[in-house]
Amino acid sequence: MTDFILNLIAWGGYFGIFLLMALENIVPPIPSEVIMGLGGMAVARGNMAMIPLILWGTAGTTIGNYAWYAVGRYIGYERFRPFVDKYGRWLTMEWRDVERLHLFFVRHGGWVVFVFRFMPAFRTMISLPAGITRMPLARFLIWTFAGSTIWNAILAYAGLWLGANFEAINRYVGPAAIAMTVLMVGGYLWRVFTWKPRRDR
Repeated sequence: MTDFILNLIAWGGYFGIFLLMALENIVPPIPSEVIMGLGGMAVARGNMAMIPLILWGTAGTTIGNYAWYAVGRYIGYERFRPFVDKYGRWLTMEWRDVERLHLFFVRHGGWVVFVFRFMPAFRTMISLPAGITRMPLARFLIWTFAGSTIWNAILAYAGLWLGANFEAINRYVGPAAIAMTVLMVGGYLWRVFTWKPRRDR
């Protein structure tokens, strides 16, 4: 994966960063930590400039998240109900939970989208409910771009600070992302196995 990222960056430059960051948000296994970290290292070697790197990377992040927003908007709020009724156990929610989530997102969706940009996995997943609740597109894009700019800048400057020492960034950022993912998966499985519909409580 690292060789693929390096080759694409070398081939495409800023556009390669844009494409990788868009894919990272559509196919989450491609890690933004590595993409922007390597971009920062390219800045340290004089092959890129920091501001264009962050802007191109954030543009890719925004486009990738828009893809999931568009899916959610296509599904829509009411069309989501049969899916919840059928797969409520795996979603660990009932329709009344969705109604509460919908109301909360309508009221506070902007800052929720912004904050979730700093969370592994959730930064992509949050785009789906944003679309389902039909959050205004301009608002979604602004909050997504703002949060992603900060997150991508942190990663890029970490890469710049570490210079060409890829193993160092991989040693610390990689395990942290893996640990967060394991905790989220573990928490989800615990909810699945302990969740009961309210009518059964």
